[in-house]
Amino acid sequence: EKLCEESSSFDLTPYDLASAMDAINVVLEEQAKVVQQNEINAEFNMELANSGLNMELEDIAKIKKILLQLESAIDAVELPPNDSGITKEGSYIFDLFAAAQITFQTKSSLLESLEQILQFLSGRTGIFVNTSGLHKLSDIIQTVFNVDPPEGTTGFMPHQSISKYYKVHIHLDNSNQKKKQRTDLWNSSSAKKQGKTLSYWCFSPGYSMHELVRQGVRTIILTSGTLSPLSSFTMEMQIPFPVCLENPHVIDKHQLWVGIIPKGPDGAVLTSTYERRFSEDYLSSLGKTIGNLVRVVPHGLLVFFPSYPVMDKSLEYWREHDFAKRIEEVKPMFVEPRNKGSFAEVMDAYYDKVVCPKSNGAAFLAVCRGKASEGLDFADINGRGVIITGLPFPPRMEPRVVLKMQFLDEMRRSGAGAQYLSGREWYSQQASRAVNQAIGRVIRHRQDYGAIFLCDHRFTTGDVRGKLPSWVRPYVNVYDNFGHAVRSVSLFFRVAQEIMPPPLPQCTSGSAGSLNESDTAPSTSSEQILSLKKAKNLDDHVPSLKRKRKVNGGGASSLCVEYEQELVSPRRQCIGLLEALERNDKSSEDAEEESDLLGEEKAQRLSTLSLQYEKRLTDEQKGGRKKIKLVSNTVSDLTEPKKARATLYIATVKETLSQQNYDLFSKALQHYKKTDDFHAMLSQMSSLFIEDEKKHILLREFYQFVRPQHKKQFDEACCNLTGVGCGYKPEHSLLREEREILAKKIEEKQSQQKTAFSKESCAQLNPGLHLNRGGFHLTTGLNSAGQNASRAPRKDTEKASSSRRDHHQVLRATYLNDVKRALNKSTYSRFYEALLAYKKTDNYDAMISVIAALTTERPEDFHLLQRFYMFVRPHHKEQFKQMCKDLTG
Repeated sequence: EKLCEESSSFDLTPYDLASAMDAINVVLEEQAKVVQQNEINAEFNMELANSGLNMELEDIAKIKKILLQLESAIDAVELPPNDSGITKEGSYIFDLFAAAQITFQTKSSLLESLEQILQFLSGRTGIFVNTSGLHKLSDIIQTVFNVDPPEGTTGFMPHQSISKYYKVHIHLDNSNQKKKQRTDLWNSSSAKKQGKTLSYWCFSPGYSMHELVRQGVRTIILTSGTLSPLSSFTMEMQIPFPVCLENPHVIDKHQLWVGIIPKGPDGAVLTSTYERRFSEDYLSSLGKTIGNLVRVVPHGLLVFFPSYPVMDKSLEYWREHDFAKRIEEVKPMFVEPRNKGSFAEVMDAYYDKVVCPKSNGAAFLAVCRGKASEGLDFADINGRGVIITGLPFPPRMEPRVVLKMQFLDEMRRSGAGAQYLSGREWYSQQASRAVNQAIGRVIRHRQDYGAIFLCDHRFTTGDVRGKLPSWVRPYVNVYDNFGHAVRSVSLFFRVAQEIMPPPLPQCTSGSAGSLNESDTAPSTSSEQILSLKKAKNLDDHVPSLKRKRKVNGGGASSLCVEYEQELVSPRRQCIGLLEALERNDKSSEDAEEESDLLGEEKAQRLSTLSLQYEKRLTDEQKGGRKKIKLVSNTVSDLTEPKKARATLYIATVKETLSQQNYDLFSKALQHYKKTDDFHAMLSQMSSLFIEDEKKHILLREFYQFVRPQHKKQFDEACCNLTGVGCGYKPEHSLLREEREILAKKIEEKQSQQKTAFSKESCAQLNPGLHLNRGGFHLTTGLNSAGQNASRAPRKDTEKASSSRRDHHQVLRATYLNDVKRALNKSTYSRFYEALLAYKKTDNYDAMISVIAALTTERPEDFHLLQRFYMFVRPHHKEQFKQMCKDLTG
């Protein structure tokens, strides 16, 4: 419907006219030079020059005159004082063009001249000339004068048959493209004023359909997933459709959940009407609603707003009142940009976050009728849920919307009422169409599943529900209690994840290495993965967003190179030793540059660092070439694994946290390095990593950045907060200088022991001693130096093992005291009896049923279950770890 109307409409801006006139000026100047040159050549009987344009200067000048007259005619139209623009009947366009000498009689010759000029400009060399204005002018003339007069007729006036479907609207130009100020003598005085835009709008999609029929088309097939309701759609097309088919969806009942949520968790009514959409009550309730839904929807979640202003205002309010922070603690938010230039980049970041195994997915905030709602495929985990926050009605006071509603009401009053909607019906239908487009982003194929949340009380009315697609209507339920909706959708996802097959693997950034290394993998599977990667980019589907790309071959191989060239270079056999050495040097330099660029790369780049590091380690383990660097101080080499570990940790944190929380993490780390304030650092890190149990390991891994004097405190804090310590040892509290002194002492002691052993060996091999009745090695006395030396390491070993036993005893005693404090006397007795029975009988099942029941009654006691790991026998540890994972997530 919209496409039919827009294909027969246009907006002519001052910039378009200025661009066309500049192109004509270029042609005039070049043709004038050719004419002057030919006059000189003729005097000397030389060969005449030919520019390639078979037009006289007078004809080109006439076209420029027509453009100036059209500009003057548009600028001469008086507008009302409020700058709202003026609307005239569709027939006015013919009067306006006639003032510029553009009529049915002159249009053919004018179009031929424009075609010649465009061909000349496209074939010439030299400075580029913008011909968009000339192209648009040619299209406009064909749109206005699209009906040729019958042969042999005079006074042909198609105004009445055409103009009834159109309106002419003239208003001040507010576009960003400013009209260039030309300085030649042909300029009109109006060029210095703010220009006016001429709009010629078609309001009947049936007019374009009739044009197709008039061209002799025999069959027209219209198909889409969002033509509902069909009755009003066929009415607007104005041509008969003898066959109409509305099929059910290919999915089953267990694959779709649809809920109308008229109230938020706080009981406030959810409604995005014009009067309430910016109220604090509504914005607060909507923020709480989304904050709860992000916790139950797995992987990707889409949130659609009625318009950009509503989305911007909602985000602003949520950021000021911490709603955004709570949402991003679960799912990072990605916002649809208004400009198409950065759209693909934002989408790629969203997709990468969804497939990242260390994240809880992501939320994508967009607007109905936007690029994401009508042109993108959020299949499988990319979109498990969609939230509609309101009905996206068109702007009520926009001139085109007002005129469309007036046109429909006029046609209805004129006697053709059965063939036209009323203005109000059309206005309501536009909102429903946009909603249907948005909710259609989730279920994309037969094995897909997802949930649709309609968060506006107006969806409870029969009129709005009746405009939903036929495949959605049978599953709609109204949840007046928000808690009931959350429980219902949670059960839906648990069931769907159990019975639905897992989605096909997607080509994530981390899988690049496997694609390049698995040379023996079947080509069909790799092509499927690559096609998924290609299909999720909007610029592969929307022509206006297509970008020029380097072509490195065709098919799946070129696509793989295109998407993965930053991550893994294709392997090629080296020809000769020099090439192999050069490649090795280059890879080492790249690795150093990569570590230097840390913190400056984009989020997508950072998400692949850990996988690249693992791949490099794998390559080295397989026996790949390594560059060995000789240095004077070997101690620096020992720090490389620590650097790599720190690098991977930072990359993992950035992957897991939202951008806002990652900034807080960075500031807290920098502040701790500068001030050495342990308590401030611990408070900040705890707030970032404690709420989600999956992030507990990140808190414990931060141990590597803690100063030595704070490591014991940090280990105790982690043990209290997460139930698991960081593996603290007393030597971790030593400063670097102290550790070096200790290492030297140990080294000296070991060298002394080696010296003692070597002396003993020399004594035993002395023939004077061995041949003199056996010598020392047969002596049973205690004054043998060798015997004393041989006992020294044994004593050290016994001392170390005794120290470890003491340490474990302290840990067990501390744990049992914690259990005694957490449980009452009778419960602790049961706990202790189960532990003793396990020690005697090794019956794991009998023990764990009691221990798990006692330590999971209260959420705050969960850490006791995790810490019980120290009592579990080695052959039961894996089973115990899996049980903890199942119970605590």
